[in-house]
Amino acid sequence: MLSARGRGALAGWARAAEGPLGGAGPGWAAGLRSLRRPLPLPGPGRRAAQSDPQGWRETLQATATVLREGGLVALPTDTVYGVACLAQSSPAIQKIYNLKGRLGGKPLAICLGEVEHIYRYCHVNVPEELLRDLLPGPVTLVLQRSEELNKDLNPFTSLVGIRIPNHPFIREVAQACSGPLALTSANISTQASTLTVSEFQDLWPQLSLVIDGGVIGDIQSPECRLGSTVVDLSVSGKYTIIRPGCALTPTVEILGKKYGLTSEPPSL
Repeated sequence: MLSARGRGALAGWARAAEGPLGGAGPGWAAGLRSLRRPLPLPGPGRRAAQSDPQGWRETLQATATVLREGGLVALPTDTVYGVACLAQSSPAIQKIYNLKGRLGGKPLAICLGEVEHIYRYCHVNVPEELLRDLLPGPVTLVLQRSEELNKDLNPFTSLVGIRIPNHPFIREVAQACSGPLALTSANISTQASTLTVSEFQDLWPQLSLVIDGGVIGDIQSPECRLGSTVVDLSVSGKYTIIRPGCALTPTVEILGKKYGLTSEPPSL
């Protein structure tokens, strides 16, 4: 079951919204932001949806509500903790850049719930089987963007990185929002990626909601902080490793050995 702390927090948000849980009123997002403490993801790890379905649904609903109202949410992925907002909301995207303290010339990835959603937001020039061999998983695929994407998202490039993490919560959040999430790591730019919510506690006051999914990986292992492997597939028949990340070897084996793509060095 969702912890007493978590249920109390959700009840407080409902009161702030001046309505029952699920009927988000105008005060809902403000109530969430006023708490300034993480909401624990119910149940043991990724099996939470089965062990406490009601708590899972409530947490999912609260998260999606905050995002729809333009907020920033920190939540677990399959690699490190991330910060998400609606990719189609230009004000929310600017909030992420302000949070990270990064220049607007560094692109944000988008997170989707299912592989078939990629075709709406990207021009795909690789077999669908290849996409499904890598996703969901700890890989970011860089493809040519389509006209469906918000023009204020990475306006300096025709490419976009696609993430479908192998973590059910963030994937269900993306589906509940009916559109892509802009996703980045939950840390200040140039600092290490984070594996627990306490490691980015300095960011909590600037976030609308923090979802505590527990420890991700081994906090003593530098390899667990590498983030996803980023690979450019925008050129037919070729791939370019932009960031080695945590899944380099299996990614290269799939692209090169199974699909015969040729490795190209990154452009300077």
